[in-house]
Amino acid sequence: MAKSLIIVESPAKAKTLSKYLGKNYKIEASMGHIKDLPKSQLGIDIESGFAPKYITIRGKGPLLNNLKKEAAKADKILLATDPDREGEAISWHLANALDISESEPCRIEFYEITKNAVLESLKNPRTINTDLVEAQQARRILDRLVGYKISPILWRKVKWGLSAGRVQSVAVRIICDREKEIKEFIPDEYWTIDADLKGDKDKIRARLHSKNNKKIKIENKEQADMILEEIKNKTFEVAEIKTSERKKMPPLTFTTSSMQQEAARKLGFTAKKTMMIAQQLYEGLDIKGEGAVGLITYMRTDSTRISEQAKKEAAEYIGYNYGKEYLGSGYTARKNNKKNVQDAHEGIRPTSVIRTPEKVKDSLTKDQYKLYKLIWDRFVSSQMAAAVYDTVSVSIKAGEYIFKVSGSTVKFPGFMLLYTEGSDEDSEKDDSKIPQLKEGQVLKLLKLLPEQHFTQPPPRYTEAMLVKVLEEKGIGRPSTYAPTIDVIQKRGYVEKEKGRFKPTELGEIVVQILQEFFSDIVDIDFTAEMEEKLDKIESGHQKRQELLESFYTSFEKKLKIAEQELKKVKIEDEISDEKCEFCGRNMVIKNGRYGKFLACPGFPECKNTKPIITEIGVKCPQCGGNLIVRKSKRGRTFYGCSNYPNCKFVSWNKPSDKPCPKCGALMVIKKTKNGEHKVCTNKECGYKSK
Repeated sequence: MAKSLIIVESPAKAKTLSKYLGKNYKIEASMGHIKDLPKSQLGIDIESGFAPKYITIRGKGPLLNNLKKEAAKADKILLATDPDREGEAISWHLANALDISESEPCRIEFYEITKNAVLESLKNPRTINTDLVEAQQARRILDRLVGYKISPILWRKVKWGLSAGRVQSVAVRIICDREKEIKEFIPDEYWTIDADLKGDKDKIRARLHSKNNKKIKIENKEQADMILEEIKNKTFEVAEIKTSERKKMPPLTFTTSSMQQEAARKLGFTAKKTMMIAQQLYEGLDIKGEGAVGLITYMRTDSTRISEQAKKEAAEYIGYNYGKEYLGSGYTARKNNKKNVQDAHEGIRPTSVIRTPEKVKDSLTKDQYKLYKLIWDRFVSSQMAAAVYDTVSVSIKAGEYIFKVSGSTVKFPGFMLLYTEGSDEDSEKDDSKIPQLKEGQVLKLLKLLPEQHFTQPPPRYTEAMLVKVLEEKGIGRPSTYAPTIDVIQKRGYVEKEKGRFKPTELGEIVVQILQEFFSDIVDIDFTAEMEEKLDKIESGHQKRQELLESFYTSFEKKLKIAEQELKKVKIEDEISDEKCEFCGRNMVIKNGRYGKFLACPGFPECKNTKPIITEIGVKCPQCGGNLIVRKSKRGRTFYGCSNYPNCKFVSWNKPSDKPCPKCGALMVIKKTKNGEHKVCTNKECGYKSK
């Protein structure tokens, strides 16, 4: 019988597909892209309509030869790369390399790697979508032009090894702008006045709200003292009680962006880590009793749409496990006002609700389980009923002044039985219970509590906040957020301080230069408009060459001006107290691939380098040496002994400077949903702080 060759990107995906297809299908992996622009040169013929010069990626020659051999033996070749621009481009390169005709229906796609989805795709092969390929090439060429034309100028004028990227530069600019807001922020003083009151039995605390129906703003102590004087002898009487019912709707199922944000908030994952694990869940993992299984739908999507079959399966699960009253109305997507939402895909959901997190837990790594559970919980909760609150708002009269207090209690938990959404900043929760009161009831004043406050500057961005702002401003695509955030840290343009992004001096200098000479490159609106134009190419409403010519005409002029007018900027390395043991110079702090390190300023005569040692003030429990902060190759912080390699003590959790009060052993600080806890490392002791 005829044999078909199916080419996918990864061995994991190939293994999962093999489970569903018989012996008449040979499945091979391309290991991602097989061709790309050369690294050693621009690789774009600007004079010939920006024609890209693609070469076989180094090391991919033998793999491509093997694919050609397998293709020669096959009666039919099917390209099953991921269902997006990048996947379409990989298929296009494969089709060219394997001499597949443009008119040949060789492309199959599926948004989940399940038996039904795969078999259905085999029935509906199509030709390569050249508009998708054109959009991918336009993005690749734009990024290459920006990177390879601006970066050499930065090398010559600022520092060797710098780079400018079309999307990464805007991301750095956003972080720099926030830092500027924080530095220039002038706090305003304001005061609040609370009243501790007592009814028949229970106490209640209310806050001053208004005077003669006009909201009060207290700007200083003098105003606060004047108001206190006026109300201290007044009678406090319940003027009005309003009760109502409030509904809280369930969250939508995940898009790429919302998944990255929530994984950052709830799991502490970087966007890069989230996408890496989601890819594993999508491509398929070995599940006990099932073999290789794709656990989630495609993880690069802007859509919250859900298939009717998935809705039906979720409804059956919810009705059986929680009760019919917990069933939602079946909606999944509220109106999305964003432009260019890619709605061909579904939202991110489990391929089967029946495959609960607990059922597959033993087959997954700890991090795979965490992300799968987050996706499963989010999807199932999106199909559940709204939560219902009883709310009470009480107005208390004190002469001309009105104090207010409000609270709410959960009447019906709905979707919150399973899932509650994370938030970027702590917010005051209005979930206190109000004691029984009656209108006209006189309350006893126990104490007036004036308090001085100052307005706070806007916070620095966490990873979740940065992803959110990039999405809101239309910068890049959700699939580009992870590599963008990763590269701006590796380049030393931004660094994390207590989990929040702060620009480095280098980052601020590069943004200033780009703003002066390449204002479009770091302009938020311009970058968002470019994204819209790329989407127009994808939909066939704009030509690639038109976009590139329009961009390059003004870009080329700016390059010439920058070459002529940009003066050399000298960035001084920070000098440390550490002496070079070979030449005696004070070593300087430099940024490297894995973070900061010490280097001798006498380079190239003296090439001495060493890591920066940060002691944490805790002694090693094994040898008595000092415990220091260290970094793994993947950039993860851990704590080790300064006497390494003679002492190999390590801890992923930060050691506490206080010994266990129960047994005296080392304690470490562990983070949980309920905050930080100190835990004894002696397993026989088991002490844990409250």
